Amino acid sequence: MTSALTGGEAVVRALAAHGVTDAFGIPGTHNLEIYRHLVPYGIRHVTPRHEQGAGYAADAYARVTGRPGVALTTTGPALLNIAAAVGQAYSDSVPLLVVSPGMPLRHPRQSNGLLHEMRSQTEALRGVAAFSHRVSSVPEVDAAVARAFTLFRTGRPRPVHIEVPLDLLESAEPSGPVRLAPPAGPPAADPAALAEAAAVLGAARSTVLVLGGGARAAAAECLALAEALGAPVVTTANGKGVVDERHPLSLGVSLHSPAVRKWLAEREVILAVGTELAESDIWGPLPAPAGTLIRVDVDPAQMYAGIPADIGLVGDARVVLGALVTACYDHDSDDADAPTDVPNDAPTGAPTDVSALRTVRDDETRARDARWVPYLRAVRGVLAEDAVVTSDSAQCCYYGALPHLPIGPTGRYLHPTGFGTLGYALPAAIGAKTAYPERQVVALSGDGGLQFSVQELATAAQLGAPLPVVVFDNGGYGEIREEMAARGDVPTAVDLPTVDLPALARAYGGHGVAVRTPGELADALATALITPGPTLVTVPEEPSR
Repeated sequence: MTSALTGGEAVVRALAAHGVTDAFGIPGTHNLEIYRHLVPYGIRHVTPRHEQGAGYAADAYARVTGRPGVALTTTGPALLNIAAAVGQAYSDSVPLLVVSPGMPLRHPRQSNGLLHEMRSQTEALRGVAAFSHRVSSVPEVDAAVARAFTLFRTGRPRPVHIEVPLDLLESAEPSGPVRLAPPAGPPAADPAALAEAAAVLGAARSTVLVLGGGARAAAAECLALAEALGAPVVTTANGKGVVDERHPLSLGVSLHSPAVRKWLAEREVILAVGTELAESDIWGPLPAPAGTLIRVDVDPAQMYAGIPADIGLVGDARVVLGALVTACYDHDSDDADAPTDVPNDAPTGAPTDVSALRTVRDDETRARDARWVPYLRAVRGVLAEDAVVTSDSAQCCYYGALPHLPIGPTGRYLHPTGFGTLGYALPAAIGAKTAYPERQVVALSGDGGLQFSVQELATAAQLGAPLPVVVFDNGGYGEIREEMAARGDVPTAVDLPTVDLPALARAYGGHGVAVRTPGELADALATALITPGPTLVTVPEEPSR
C-alpha cells in the first residue's frame, strides 16, 4: 500500500526497518523532522555535547555490537564537526552511518546566505566517507539507506553519509512499503586459492598469524588454526584480543617491536587476516617477507596494496579460515607420514620461542614503558574479562596499554588507529556503555587528548551509568614534546597549564579523584565501576624532556 511520508519519517522508518535501535546526535533547526519520529519508531537517542563526540560514540557502538552505528547531525558546521569521526571510522573499517539535512533541491549554486549554507556537503563528506548520497525524492530515502546497509553487510565496512534536502525532509510524498537491503551471505574464497594456501601451510615449518580488525568475528577460527599449526600470533591495534593475549602462542600487539618485525620477516609463511599491514600498524617501514605471504581479506584491493599477497584469499574471515582449517586437515590426511592430530608438523617449542620474544620486545622499551606498566597491571586486576576499554591517541595507550594490558576475546579494546584522532576515548566509552550498559566500560586517555572532548563528561553524567575515565597527566602533549626534543628543538607549544580535571568532572555532575600509586588506582577504579555517573581518575606523570 502507498502512504504519504515526509522525508524525515522516511529516514527513521528505513533505519528502524534495518534494525537500528540507538542513535547519537544533536538536534538542530534543520533536522527536527527526523527527531520528531525517533520515539514513535522506537529509536533511543543519546545527545553528546559535540557532533564529533556523536561520531566517536556511534563508532564505538558499531565496534562492540557489530551493528552499524548511526549519528544524526544538522547542516553545515555540525556535519563538518563530525567529519573527523567519519575519517577515523573509514581508517578503521567501521560501519558508521551519518544522516544530515542538506540545502533544498532547487537551492541556487550561487550563495544566497541560507543558514548553515556551504558550497557542498556531499563533496566535503566524500573526502572521508565511502560515499555521500544526496537523495532527490522521498522514496529515494529507502534506496539510500538500503545502499548503506548493503555496503555494511557485503564489503569492507566503511562510513557513509546520507543527505536529505531540507524541503524533502518536511514534504510528504507517496511512498510504498519500506525497501530493505537484500540478504547476503558472507563471501567465500576461491577454492583453488584455498587449496594452494592449505598446501603451503601444510608444508611450512615456521608459520605466523598476523591478525587485524577484520579477524574480529573469526576469533574461534583464528585460535583453532594457530593451535593446529603451532603458529605464534601477533596482532595490530585493531586486532588486539582476537586471540587471548595471555595464550602461550600470543605475542599481542607487537608489530612495532624491531625484534618482532625482524623475526616476522624471517618466517616461512605469514598468514595475515583482516589487516592492511600498513605503516600505522607497524610504526615503521613495511618489512619484506622472506617467505610466502597469504592474505585473507574481504577487500580484494588488499591483495595488492602495501605488501602484495603471494596467495590471496578474498572473502569473509570466518568463512575463509573455517574452510582453511578443514582444508589443512584434508591435505594432511593425504600424507601417510604426517601426524594425525595436527595438520602439519607443528614447530616444537613455539610457546617457549614466543615467551622469549615477548621478553626481548619488552626489554626494548622497558625504560620508556615502565612508568605505565604497574598501573596497567592494577587496571587489569580490577576489570572483568568482558570489560571494554576505550583508548586515545596518548602515550599511555599506544606505548602502554596496547602491548601491556592483556585482553581476551570476550573483552574489547577500542583504539583510534590509522587516522589517529585525539579525544576518542571518552565519547567512545559512552557509545560502548550505551550498547552494553551491564558491562564494565573504562576510558583511558592522556590530559591533552581528553580535553578534545572533555565536555562529554556532561553526557556521561546525564546517562548516569558507572563510567571510569583514567587519565595519565603529563602536563601537555607528551609525544610531541619528546619528538621535538629528539630533533634537538626547544619544545614549543606543548606544555599546557595544569587543569584540575577531577574538579572539572565534579563540575559536570560526576566524580573525580587523583591517585599516585597503582594500589590507589585499583581502589579508585573498583569504586568508580559501581558509582553512577563518570568518575575521572588522574595519574600524574613527570613531564618527559
